[in-house]
Amino acid sequence: MTASTIDESCTLVIFGASGDLTRRKLLPALWSMFQSRVLPEPFAVVKTEVVGPKIGAELQRKAILAVLYALGGMLVYIAFRFEWIYGAAAVIAVFHDTIITIGLFSLFNKEISLTVVAALLTLVGYSMNDTIVTFDRIRENLRVSQRLSFEQVVNLSIMQTAARSIITSFTVVLVLTAILIAGGTTLKGFALALLIGIVSGTYSSIFNASPLLVVWRRVQPLR
Repeated sequence: MTASTIDESCTLVIFGASGDLTRRKLLPALWSMFQSRVLPEPFAVVKTEVVGPKIGAELQRKAILAVLYALGGMLVYIAFRFEWIYGAAAVIAVFHDTIITIGLFSLFNKEISLTVVAALLTLVGYSMNDTIVTFDRIRENLRVSQRLSFEQVVNLSIMQTAARSIITSFTVVLVLTAILIAGGTTLKGFALALLIGIVSGTYSSIFNASPLLVVWRRVQPLR
């Protein structure tokens, strides 16, 4: 059981089973202890909410579907604008970023709330845009640098866009760090997820997405 006080209001959060029998036995004792030790003055119960395992599983399912739908939409868009292999490489890189973010949250036992899910969806768009910038430069250099090999074109394109990507990500990291420090409890999960994802996405768009094109080119030349 945990309790947190904000100004003149107090919130009591109880974690445990939500069955009727458990509530009838547990809640009266908790209310009595809470009133005697935390709130000596009389208090009233304003609202009671219960989030059961079914609701939690539903939120988890919808969060996973939301991320997958976003990745699928990005794949279709990039495949239409470039080549399907560009879309596949970009989706693999972005999927890597989301896995890294979720993995670190799990490693450090951080809560994956709805704000974190929103951060993951924001991360998908941000990282994808970073990757598209590099892919667009590769396409332009393929037209104007026909004497260079494909590996040299990719390397040249990465060098031309790396400074832009790093500087942009650095400015975003500064803002997210400020939010993480002074943004309050509500925004900490959002800021932390974006902070991890953007750092991961910056190197992923440079060292994961573009090299995948080179690997595919060696297996089967791009048309």
